[in-house]
Amino acid sequence: MPEQRSAQRRRIAIELWRFALPVLWFGMIAAISFIEAPLKFQAPGITIPLGLGIGRLVFAVLNLVEAAILLAYTILSFWPLAIRISGRRLWLWLGLLLVFTFKVAAVRPPLNARTDLVLQGADPGQSVWHYVYIACDLVTMLLLVVLAVSSARALLPAKR
Repeated sequence: MPEQRSAQRRRIAIELWRFALPVLWFGMIAAISFIEAPLKFQAPGITIPLGLGIGRLVFAVLNLVEAAILLAYTILSFWPLAIRISGRRLWLWLGLLLVFTFKVAAVRPPLNARTDLVLQGADPGQSVWHYVYIACDLVTMLLLVVLAVSSARALLPAKR
């Protein structure tokens, strides 16, 4: 019986982390991508090059933290084997992995190249890549909400 309680406590602890990590990730994207990023350009004395330089630094760190959260969630999703995720949460995890990889590998490089041009004094004009990045963040946020709800449901006692 004590062994069963210990296993149950461990399952609950892991499920709590599986709930908390998506909520944390969602909050970071909401705060940085949709609050900080647009507001920084309204601050007195901020120029476009200065705002882009700050943005590049902030989003590089955000992406590193996102990668760390995704790695932690991945570990908690497949370990221990007895309570690994399956079904809907597995598909949500895969969606997060794909969107994050696309955002970092395909979207960030052209955004960084455009920032380089602006910092060198060029005017490269409008870019579709900002909208693609925003779309990636919106899809990520949607996946995170569904994942958090699914994880919260896993914490509920099983119906008998």
